[in-house]
Amino acid sequence: MSRKSLLPLMAPAWLCLALPAWSQNLPEGKGKEIAAAKCMSCHALEARVGNGYTAEGWATAVRMMTNHGVPLSKEEVATLTPYLAKNYPEKNKVAAVVVPGPFKVSMKIWQAATPGSRPHDPLAARDASLWYTGQMANVLGRVDPKTGKVKEYPLKTAHSGPHGLVEDSDGNIWYTGNTGALIGKLDPKTGAVTEYPMPDPQAKDPHTLIFDKAGILWFTVQNANRIGRLDPKSGEIKLLTPPTPKSRPYG
Repeated sequence: MSRKSLLPLMAPAWLCLALPAWSQNLPEGKGKEIAAAKCMSCHALEARVGNGYTAEGWATAVRMMTNHGVPLSKEEVATLTPYLAKNYPEKNKVAAVVVPGPFKVSMKIWQAATPGSRPHDPLAARDASLWYTGQMANVLGRVDPKTGKVKEYPLKTAHSGPHGLVEDSDGNIWYTGNTGALIGKLDPKTGAVTEYPMPDPQAKDPHTLIFDKAGILWFTVQNANRIGRLDPKSGEIKLLTPPTPKSRPYG
């Protein structure tokens, strides 16, 4: 039998050899196999548990995974969540220190419409509304501080990873599709989303954006080491490469 014909037969064997390495550090119990197969497909679970979570916190974390496309059935979620909560409970936190002095702090919290959406990149718009990116749910969220109403706007490309927000002079909300290789524009009046894909396949992760005085949108493409320029009138995108390799432009 030729070496080429052996490869398809050997692939499953290699996979079986690799599986124990993924799960050898996981605690025993119902749910271990699911954690090894699903929670470690993108990163090592041990590196992500940190200080652990409460049962409610793990439920939110698992929802965040499913929102982002991890294939978990309802039955697997029901098994995996208590497994994680039992084996990676929330650890004790450092006690707070009271700072002497005339300090007064006021804080208000609004619940995001989709649990596990991972609200990110808040923006205060000119109409006093608050905006955020629901990175793991592929939505943009708007909070009305006066009424407390939270509204989500679904985006066009699935799992685009909305990141970074900026408002233009017409009240449109622009964002980067950090995992979708695009720049997006949301019209809050209609909910319409316009997308501008990257012209270079290497520019996969547009990150942070800002308008200049002339109304031109500039943005970074972190891992691709690019600076981008988008003309909203024409939709044209130009990408520039910084002189320093792997400089990872951020904000």
